[in-house]
Amino acid sequence: MSRKAVFLDKDGTLIENHPFDRGPEHIEWLPGTIEGLRLLHHAGYALIVVSNQGGVAQGRFTVEDLLREELGLRAELAKFHVPLTGYYCCPHHPEGTVPSFSVDCYCRKPNPGLLMQAAGELHIDLAHSWMIGDILHDVEAGRTAGCRTILLTNGNETEWNLTPLRWPNFIADEMFEAARLITFTDLIATDERPCLHDDGSKEP
Repeated sequence: MSRKAVFLDKDGTLIENHPFDRGPEHIEWLPGTIEGLRLLHHAGYALIVVSNQGGVAQGRFTVEDLLREELGLRAELAKFHVPLTGYYCCPHHPEGTVPSFSVDCYCRKPNPGLLMQAAGELHIDLAHSWMIGDILHDVEAGRTAGCRTILLTNGNETEWNLTPLRWPNFIADEMFEAARLITFTDLIATDERPCLHDDGSKEP
């Protein structure tokens, strides 16, 4: 049975972006992140990280560093009773220096490969899911996969190369605001009012 999810970029969306450093010792949560993730979790969304990590291809850090960081993120969120349903990273970069990772792939955002892989493995209903990120590549990946999207306007997008696929459904200043937009939008989209008969009585 498929379920709804929120796909989450990591660096610059959940935590501070340290381009040359990975690992639990470098985790710095951005304002509103924990509160936003708790709200989404309690609202029934699967939380799935989808992150470009081209620094592996560029030799800045290793796949093992990414695994340590993932374990650190999961452990930190567990303190707040917020589980991650999935965690997907793309280690590739077409201009990398590590040959085995220096490829042009389908999983590197703005391509939707990470989202499509997660949806297939975790039984996610993409049409009822969302993508949150801090740059328009995240928006394009989400929309291409069939999700609705939110762009965090925290200053990380600098090019503003707007195309129809790169227009977000909403913009928000931080994660808690994004979470409120998602839960409110889906609440009003779900008509839970009782059906009335012609005589005005409610359907049992």
